Amino acid sequence: MAVYRIQHLTRYRYQEPVTVCHNLAHLIPRDAPRHTWTQISLDITPDATRSMRHDYFGNPMTVFAIDEPHCELQVVSRCMVDLAAPQTSSLFPTGSWESVCKMLSGRPQDEFLAASEFRFRSPQIHWNEDIYNWARQSFTLGRPMAEAALDIGKRIYSEFKFVSGSTNISTRVDEVFQQRTGVCQDFAHFAIACFRSMGLAARYVSGYLLTAPPPGQQRLTGADASHAWISVYIPECGWMDIDPTNHVWPLERHITIAWGRDFSDVSPLRGVILGGGKHEVTVGVDVIPLDADGDGVLITELWT
Repeated sequence: MAVYRIQHLTRYRYQEPVTVCHNLAHLIPRDAPRHTWTQISLDITPDATRSMRHDYFGNPMTVFAIDEPHCELQVVSRCMVDLAAPQTSSLFPTGSWESVCKMLSGRPQDEFLAASEFRFRSPQIHWNEDIYNWARQSFTLGRPMAEAALDIGKRIYSEFKFVSGSTNISTRVDEVFQQRTGVCQDFAHFAIACFRSMGLAARYVSGYLLTAPPPGQQRLTGADASHAWISVYIPECGWMDIDPTNHVWPLERHITIAWGRDFSDVSPLRGVILGGGKHEVTVGVDVIPLDADGDGVLITELWT
């Protein structure tokens, strides 16, 4: 068991007063396997009228509005999480990827309905023949689904380069594929496009990553920001997480906040304003282990 304290700060400073501000935040964590949340809070300055609800995918979201002039907006989420160790049984061999595809595309069954929704194109995930052909190399005849899924992650990690600032939230999947650079959001989108192009179910996971490295190991990419990875549906295992950005299996250092079809479903903060002019935005994330075990969690690599 690892225990973490998390703080996520977002601050907007505007050149001119904002007279109206309406926002939607995915900053309150959802229920997720192995996660136990306590001491959850969301502070908004200036004071805002707010309401809480759950979106279509079951993620908690906060809708808030500020109807007074302001030149700065600050949103700070704070929470504690107890993160249990994963069950190694999820690493057991699985059936072929073709059998999984057949289950998901066949006559609807209750156990597959929720997963089947993640097989299709979405606002930020599209693919073309080149992406399909690239993905197809991992899906050889009769290959176990888990093995093929891990191979996609391995190839993205090996062939793509993390370059901060090389993309933005509107960068298309085919552009990421062409330039072979991006950030965690891009690699998650590209990986999902690969799976969906094969008729398989994959979803986008938004969360946090503890990046303080154990002794002798390299620092993980994604410090001081939200992180993103993916989940692939495998009937024998359920949803299997893969982090192609960091070449690891998401275990005790990956903390789930929300999931959806792509980033547009789970953006931490988005909205509309009236006024403001030019603005500056500052985002800072702290993930702090609160016990000795949390500070010395081992990273389990999936592939070589």
